[in-house]
Amino acid sequence: MARAARSTAIVTGGARGIGRAISQQLLTSGWNVGVVNTPDPGFARTYARQARNVALIEGDVADPATASRAVNAVLKKFGRLDALVCNAGIQRRVPLRALTLEQWRRVIDVNLTAAVMFARAAERPLRKAKGAIVNIASTRALMSEPGTEAYSASKGGLVALTHALAMSLAPDVRVNCVSPGWIATRNSNKLRKVDHKQQPVGRVGKPEDVAEMVAWLLDAKRAGYVTGANFLVDGGMTRKMVYEK
Repeated sequence: MARAARSTAIVTGGARGIGRAISQQLLTSGWNVGVVNTPDPGFARTYARQARNVALIEGDVADPATASRAVNAVLKKFGRLDALVCNAGIQRRVPLRALTLEQWRRVIDVNLTAAVMFARAAERPLRKAKGAIVNIASTRALMSEPGTEAYSASKGGLVALTHALAMSLAPDVRVNCVSPGWIATRNSNKLRKVDHKQQPVGRVGKPEDVAEMVAWLLDAKRAGYVTGANFLVDGGMTRKMVYEK
């Protein structure tokens, strides 16, 4: 069990976007990271230079076996588990009349149920490490667009799950939630001036904005008195009153 002195985290959905930014932030800060993702052509290539400090776990987070496999892989390679970041998520924008039960269940399973399965699988090592969990929800837990019933419900459930887990795992494990707003995970060069201008902070968010918040929440020295909370990383958009002119 090598390098047990380094803190170790599991990050789900870590091949791209916010999950990749979180994983890279932790690696840069000296963590070992177990990165979980569905099979992706660029998955291994993304972390090739950091293989010594990375465990790659391919699998569907909606399958409970993936959570157990991820925890076991990390413990085998690094000997400890200090943090869990449940970031994996999918969006299905479907008109309510066309929403199928299969579509509803798939979104709920990936975005919400998987977080429960990973928390359950990681409970013992996280308690031992006096560790932390961060769930990545969305401002859609607080505000919605048409056709997002499954996604909004899953993210609202994730916020509620966060404070439930915080109580169930107290005092050993801190559990918090980050709710990103508009984060440009791809094609940021195609953003319009109005996309940035409408944001109270003057720009659309970057994956690194979320990663910085996650890193802070996982740090027991800086955020040791914080648990059961939901943090908006949205440029102020959910606090902006909008009327048609």
